[in-house]
Amino acid sequence: MRVRHHYTLILLICFSLAGHVLLAQTDQQETLELRRKQLQKEIEQINYLLFAQKKERGNIIDQMEGLDNKINVRQKLINVTDQQSNLLNQKINANIKDIADLKDELNKLKEDYGMMIRESYESKIQQSKLMFLLSSETFYQAFKRFQYIKQYTDFRRKQGEQILIKTEELTELNIKLTQQRKEKERLLAENRRVKNEMVAEMKAQQELLGAIRKNETKYAAQIRSKQRQAKEIDEQIERLIREAIAAANRDSEKESNDPSKFLLTPEAAILANSFSANKGKLIWPVEKGFKSQGFGVYADAIYPGIKHESNGVIITTEQGSKARAVFRGEVIAILSIPGGNKAVQLKHGNYISTYYNLSNIYVKKGDRVEAKAELGDIYTNRFNGQTRLKFYLHQDTAKLNPEEWIFQL
Repeated sequence: MRVRHHYTLILLICFSLAGHVLLAQTDQQETLELRRKQLQKEIEQINYLLFAQKKERGNIIDQMEGLDNKINVRQKLINVTDQQSNLLNQKINANIKDIADLKDELNKLKEDYGMMIRESYESKIQQSKLMFLLSSETFYQAFKRFQYIKQYTDFRRKQGEQILIKTEELTELNIKLTQQRKEKERLLAENRRVKNEMVAEMKAQQELLGAIRKNETKYAAQIRSKQRQAKEIDEQIERLIREAIAAANRDSEKESNDPSKFLLTPEAAILANSFSANKGKLIWPVEKGFKSQGFGVYADAIYPGIKHESNGVIITTEQGSKARAVFRGEVIAILSIPGGNKAVQLKHGNYISTYYNLSNIYVKKGDRVEAKAELGDIYTNRFNGQTRLKFYLHQDTAKLNPEEWIFQL
């Protein structure tokens, strides 16, 4: 009887562990599926914007950058789908093993029960349940024997039913998981096919870029012009931040030991801490779009030997889009670049977010805004149809990488 109790205990432990593993794998599967859908949505957005720019005769360099982004996102999608397929394989293999273990356990229980019946028959002690009860020496002994027979019979029946039900559930689950794995494999094949198509498109773009390289003088002039304009914008943004720090510190009752940092009031310190706590979780500064240029040093699209530096990120969006605040804060500056477009700066404690390339501004200096508040219209270039927002982040005067702060940027 003790051996049978051990079997029961082991069985219950196996059920419990299997349940926890399946629950964890299900959560991981749901997370991966959510990420896969997000990446698919991002690819759809890139496709839409690339098509819109193509209709507006956007320049070939920007088209190439867009395809680069599309390939990168597609590769992430393939990686996520690979993880899903691997996870499903693990779950299927685990369930197959569980089914085999349950069948073994069921066979052991049947064998044990049969052995008990044979031993009872051979010993002639329990020729029938009735005789077993009538052979009791006292009423109490008969009652205990009756309880034993009832409990033991129920125990055996429930064990068998539970194992059979669990086996059926796992078998059905395996069928479902096999179908899902086939579906994921189909998605993987589709992703690889599309990626190969994009690689072919990139090759065609490279051939067209060869024609651009023949006119190096004109392109070099464009590079110098863009670098000069970017430098002027960065300098004005940093100048406005220094001026905002100086103005805020002048109004403070404390004396500043570092002119490059804000003296924070208790309220501003709370806001700064809240902003910092949301690192990696801030909303996008546009409702829809994709990152077309990241933060930091990058190689020129046509001449890889030429390096550019971006102190912010560029987000390509659709015509008519609005810039929106990534967090609650105060408007500390409205910037207008001579020969360029406008920008809005928001202060979040000692963090500064800057939204550049706006055609119309909806806010004024001193306004307090909440997250998602619309700040202005993003400018659409009438020559190439591009609608792009340049977004910067600073902590005091220190440059921050927005990709580390904005959710999945």
